[in-house]
This record gives sequence, structure tokens and C-alpha cells, in this order.
Amino acid sequence: MTIGIATDHGGIELKQQLQQYLEEQGHTVRDFGAFEYDAKDDFPDFVIPLARAVGAGEVERGVAVCGSGVGASIAANKINNVRACLITETYSARQGVEHDDMNMICLGGRVIGIALAQELLNNFVGAEYQALPRQLRRMGKIAALENEAQGGAPAAK
Repeated sequence: MTIGIATDHGGIELKQQLQQYLEEQGHTVRDFGAFEYDAKDDFPDFVIPLARAVGAGEVERGVAVCGSGVGASIAANKINNVRACLITETYSARQGVEHDDMNMICLGGRVIGIALAQELLNNFVGAEYQALPRQLRRMGKIAALENEAQGGAPAAK
């Protein structure tokens, strides 16, 4: 699988460890930065290019890291076709993909350790979207909201 990864200064060490881990697992990793610690880094400068690549299908999944993971999640979800979530436990890492077609996981470099982060990635990368009728119905509603946000017809109520 081709996976994009990005961070700001708050997650540089975790990003480097996760990139190595994913490559050891046989994945191709596209690094969107940051490449070195700089406290002046802003997470949108790295997370948004990653999110655009995920939304455009240039990478299959994305991993965004910032200090808490919250800012990365907020920024990534501004991009069409991106479904990013801050994940802190394994159930949601898998279920988010299977039921909600999550394509980007956000992690807090200052709040979780490498062992948990690896377990979260295993669940995230190992899961597949289950395009069952109820999931398709829900994703259709989300797509309608994205369309409305771009100036299309209002989403059905």
C-alpha cells in the first residue's frame, strides 16, 4: 500500500519511527515533511499537502501527526474526499475504515508512544471499507455535504 505521512515539529520523532515501521512492513511511504525539528513549523503546511494527495488518490491512506493530533484532524478534514480522524485506540482505527471509509489517521506525537501508534497503524492499514447498504447511505450523505460546501445543491435534510 502507498501511504503518505506528515507532521509538524510536535510529532517529528513519532513520524520518523512510523515511517520506518511502515516501510519494514512492506509499504511504500511518501513523506510530506517536516524533515527536521523546527518549532516554527505549522501543521497545515505539511498536513494539507498530504490530505490533498489522499483526496486525489495519489496515496491510498494518510498518516498525520502533530502534537495532539487534533489540529492535523481539523486541517485534513477541510479537503474534499478526506475522512480523517484522531485515533487513540484500536477499535476506532479499524472500524473507522470499515464503516466510515476513513482514509487518514491522525495521531498525537506528544500523547501516544510508538508501541500504541504501531498497533493503531496495523488496524488502520489492515482494514477495508465494507460497502454495505447502510455504510453507502451514510457516505452518500457526507458526499452531499461536501458537494453543498462547494456551492452545489443543499444536502437533503
